[in-house]
Amino acid sequence: MSLLLIAPNRDLNQLSEELQNIDPNLEIDIWPKVKNKDRVTFAVAWNHPKNVLGNYSNLKAVSSLGAGVNHLLNDESLSEEINFARLITPSLKSEMAEYVLQAVLAYRQHTTRYTDQKREAFWDKHKLIPKEDSVVGILGLGEMGLSIAELLILNGYKVNGWSRSKKDVEGITSFSENELGDFLNSSNILICALPLTDNTHGILDLELFKKLKKPGYLINVGRGQHLIEEDLIYAIDTGVLAGAWLDVFEEEPLPSNHLFWNRPKIMITPHIAAVTDPKEAAEQIIENYKRSLSGMEMVNSVDRKKGY
Repeated sequence: MSLLLIAPNRDLNQLSEELQNIDPNLEIDIWPKVKNKDRVTFAVAWNHPKNVLGNYSNLKAVSSLGAGVNHLLNDESLSEEINFARLITPSLKSEMAEYVLQAVLAYRQHTTRYTDQKREAFWDKHKLIPKEDSVVGILGLGEMGLSIAELLILNGYKVNGWSRSKKDVEGITSFSENELGDFLNSSNILICALPLTDNTHGILDLELFKKLKKPGYLINVGRGQHLIEEDLIYAIDTGVLAGAWLDVFEEEPLPSNHLFWNRPKIMITPHIAAVTDPKEAAEQIIENYKRSLSGMEMVNSVDRKKGY
């Protein structure tokens, strides 16, 4: 039996080494060099070429190389019998939480404005946005969203959370799916940590921005497809939002002629909020590989109907 690693534009050699450190007898192929397609029963994939996994007739399960699974759900060559899993590690959660805390602090302390001023040799002071006036609303209270919430609460922030059903978590004011309006009206720093589904595609639009408590600010660490880009530009240009901090985009890399680049109120990072650690990833991959061989449910398994 063979385990396939497939993630174009990523160096998978370190992950392969970590996997074999755990199990020296493991047979590993790194796409596109595959010795025997019929031996592949388990794959680890990230943004793989369209329908390429359909070439492996004995494939039983696929793990994403990160928390997102849309590249798997959108692959029509993968039959319903093939099980999916997400890869969520402790470092992935802590990095995401620290990234968001950094973005919140930078917004409140005007860090990006001071960076621009330094470049222009311009001296000007801006009033700190008080913490007590900064209510953070998190769209999505999965493992990533909860990690973000826990760190913000630890740092003294008021936190609202919106999810399909209410969560009973200390320090979080929880809102259910049908309470989106109330959630937005009581939040002014909005963090998107949602999975991408048919229901959440394009959720970050002008009408949603208008419902936020003022001044509103957006931090998107979910998926680029959550955001209607034209609506964000309009919202910022007209003062509906004070600004935005974005780590994910509909097209990546973000084209050099994109309108986001020349908007000083939009901070851009190149999808680096949380990066999978090969050593931690290898442990979870091996566990799920063994589980798939035994017909057991995988760690962080994905409900294909829900989309996460």
